[in-house]
Amino acid sequence: METSVVTIKGQIVVPVRIRRKFGIKKGTKIAFIEQKNKLIIQPLDKNYFGAMAGILGTKGKLLRSLKEDKKREREL
Repeated sequence: METSVVTIKGQIVVPVRIRRKFGIKKGTKIAFIEQKNKLIIQPLDKNYFGAMAGILGTKGKLLRSLKEDKKREREL
């Protein structure tokens, strides 16, 4: 278990072992997710968004809609 202290400005330092393990670098966006009585800190990287792809179950409707919009843009 790794620990950190919250500064007077509300900042925390992510321990180096955790940063390396999860590929957290300068500029990495982080989400703070509340789940029951827990706080989850999740880096928002390409792996996160790849895992979320298709979670809404649009069955391709969104992709079709985007393709149609792109086609209309080209026609203009």
